Amino acid sequence: MLRRTNLFFPLVLAILMAVITFWINLTVEQQGPKIDGSNRHDPDYTMNNFVTTQTDITGKLRYVLAATEMLHYPDDDSTVLQRPRYTQYTTNKPYTQVEALRGYVSSNGEEIELVDNVKVVRQAFEGKGEMQVLTEKLVILPNQELATTNSPVLITQAPKTVIRAKGMIYDKKNQTVKLFNRVKVHYERPAPVPVKASKSATTKTKLTSSKTLTTKKVVPASKPVPTSKKVRNK
Repeated sequence: MLRRTNLFFPLVLAILMAVITFWINLTVEQQGPKIDGSNRHDPDYTMNNFVTTQTDITGKLRYVLAATEMLHYPDDDSTVLQRPRYTQYTTNKPYTQVEALRGYVSSNGEEIELVDNVKVVRQAFEGKGEMQVLTEKLVILPNQELATTNSPVLITQAPKTVIRAKGMIYDKKNQTVKLFNRVKVHYERPAPVPVKASKSATTKTKLTSSKTLTTKKVVPASKPVPTSKKVRNK
């Protein structure tokens, strides 16, 4: 019986020491940050004149993301861009380009946030003039071809349409813009385009004029004037 007690006591002591060690480690992790540098928000690499592209499954270009400088942070796997420029392409539709002073890309690359002096330009197409959007913050979802913001926006479309609002959703795929609050629109009807004479009408006029100029006017002949005779007196 004494031998069993002597063997059991060291085993209990070892288990107790393991529990105490685990508790101490857990308490230290909860109370203080790690000192191995993993919690620091420092970039692990940078790149100048950064350019990345994405294509669809057929190899067609979907978008191009460029920046003068790119910084990657390992702690949250985020990317910071300086002077970003984002260009979205769609088959048989005009491309859209977005510029800003700063940008952020999520870790999975599914969200691009552009801030400070954001400018969106959609090229003209099918009789519609160029459209520009100015705002201070824009969130782009490339896979969904959407751009959203809760900030004030200024939209201008050629020739003379000006729209102001707060909050917007731009759907690139369907070419629609949804505005939220305080919407004000200034629209001027374009001046009518003068109708030009058709080519067939011009040709007909020339032919008619030519015929009129070359036609001779027929003047009826005058009756002969009788010749007078002198009568001699016998």
